Amino acid sequence: MSETEIKSLEKLYEAVLKLESKEDCRKFFEDICTIKEVLDMSQRLEVAKLLSSGKNYQEVCKLTGASTATISRVSRCLNYGSGGYSIVLQNKENK
Repeated sequence: MSETEIKSLEKLYEAVLKLESKEDCRKFFEDICTIKEVLDMSQRLEVAKLLSSGKNYQEVCKLTGASTATISRVSRCLNYGSGGYSIVLQNKENK
């Protein structure tokens, strides 16, 4: 990744951290992403939640409509990723 790309990513992360409400988040993601991209991200989060709760691939596929490729990718992130899903899922469970 180039230095310019890294700086752009940092600015994106900072922008997300400035969002103060669910409505602010909705507006930001609707502007910056296509509806398909937002739906894909929400589906991945649901897949992560279901996998973390012990559901198998077949159950997750049936419940979410996600492809096995998507489920596999999310599973790899849960097991070998940087821990982002775990942070979000733990925060969600604490509410």
